[in-house]
Amino acid sequence: MKHYLLKYWEEKPFLLIMIAAGFFRLLSVLFSKGYGMSDDHFLVIEAANKWFDVAANNWFPSATNNITKPQGHPLLYPGLHALLFKFLQAIGIFDPQLKMYIVRFLHAVYSLSIVYCGYKITEKLSGIKAAKTVGMLLGILWFMPVMSVRNLVEFVSIPPLLIATWYFIKYEEKPRWFIILWIGFLLGIAFNIRFQTITFIGGFGIAILLLKKWKEAILISIGFLLCTALVQAFTDMMIWHKPFMELTEYIRFNIENAYNYFTQSWYLYLLLIGGILIPPISLFLIFGFLRSWKKHLILFLPTFLFFIAHSMFPNKQERFILPAIPFVIILGTIGWMDFQERSTFWRNNTKLLHAFWVFFWILNCIPLPVVSVAYSKRSRVESLYYIYQKKDLKEFVWDESFSDHTILPPIFYIGRTGGFFYINKDNGVDLLILHLASYDFKHHPNYIIFNQPTHLEDRVKTMKIAFPNMTYETTIEPGFIDNLLHKMNPNNVNYACYIYKTNEVEKK
Repeated sequence: MKHYLLKYWEEKPFLLIMIAAGFFRLLSVLFSKGYGMSDDHFLVIEAANKWFDVAANNWFPSATNNITKPQGHPLLYPGLHALLFKFLQAIGIFDPQLKMYIVRFLHAVYSLSIVYCGYKITEKLSGIKAAKTVGMLLGILWFMPVMSVRNLVEFVSIPPLLIATWYFIKYEEKPRWFIILWIGFLLGIAFNIRFQTITFIGGFGIAILLLKKWKEAILISIGFLLCTALVQAFTDMMIWHKPFMELTEYIRFNIENAYNYFTQSWYLYLLLIGGILIPPISLFLIFGFLRSWKKHLILFLPTFLFFIAHSMFPNKQERFILPAIPFVIILGTIGWMDFQERSTFWRNNTKLLHAFWVFFWILNCIPLPVVSVAYSKRSRVESLYYIYQKKDLKEFVWDESFSDHTILPPIFYIGRTGGFFYINKDNGVDLLILHLASYDFKHHPNYIIFNQPTHLEDRVKTMKIAFPNMTYETTIEPGFIDNLLHKMNPNNVNYACYIYKTNEVEKK
């Protein structure tokens, strides 16, 4: 078996890489349910779920459910999900978990383009040896499969950036006008998925100008502007009756709130890349990336400007830098292997370098199968899906009466929009009772979900003032990764959810 694998690795490395990448992505499709951060669910899935719901009157989820102005989010990506959900419902697929299996599968297939383009770019610029390394890194680096099935715009914007780069490199010597125009259109797609990619796209354009490719620069600009006009201007005109309203709101919001979120040191992303790519290999890749700036400007400059812009901006979150990771891996590997072949030290110490790579792959393969099947936010998702499966849901109460704020429940998993009351310190059971007095009985909640165990007995006792006949149904525990993250950092509020049924009887 080992002999055949080695033979295939020498003869058909690309096929083996794609099989390995596809296998771990399939694991994530099947088992990595839920969502990682709030944005990859509430700004995509929940938004898409409400897209065609006139009653919701809501393009993006909000506690008020009455958004009437742009929120500063690109509409292309959630809009595509809305069309998908509409199609699935048209063919009789209503189960929210089944919908998400399909969503994850489509994302997994889509993400394989990252592996393909990374391999092809490296093969053309550096040869098969470097291409095999890049392919393996992009295919089975410990966080790549699970990120591939998440609804993170930071990750979803990578394929059009990479495909555009691959086409430019592939046709650089013999450019065809329609291919160059398509490159600009692809960059426009990336921009319309995530506005922050504009720094990468700007770097791409500057690199082309520095390479003195004037015709290519003009055609790419036309393609980019055409895509942006079709997507941004058209949709904004249709919804808000003015072009570029979402983009304008995005710029305004980020300027005014630059210091209102996670303000971190300028070197955060440098440390992050050094850590997630696993040292010392990560250090080799960073070195290789930096030393190749002049030789491969089209790979270096867009990534470098994107990295610098995000490092300078006060609001920093780890996922923001994701679009740069594949480019650091590609150019880092090309640059490092070029240096390695020229270095007398590394030519004389091949065993040491081999040991570093063995250490890297061992360390990578420990979290890879665990992270690839991680069910994130399990208790919240499964709680809502539990009452969806009961088929008798009217409305439900989401109780966090111990807290000053409310963690939004992922209501997509009840199979419809709306349908819940929330309880916190400012909106207690007394207000709930007042609200229910003005509602028809068919809109009274028949399920209660107590999120987190804090003061659970007291909360249940208080809730019985409103629903004296309520009975316990079940407890939904958080997943393994949720528990682990909470132990590592208590700010990750991943707790069990406790479901009760109200058993309320209509008064005649």
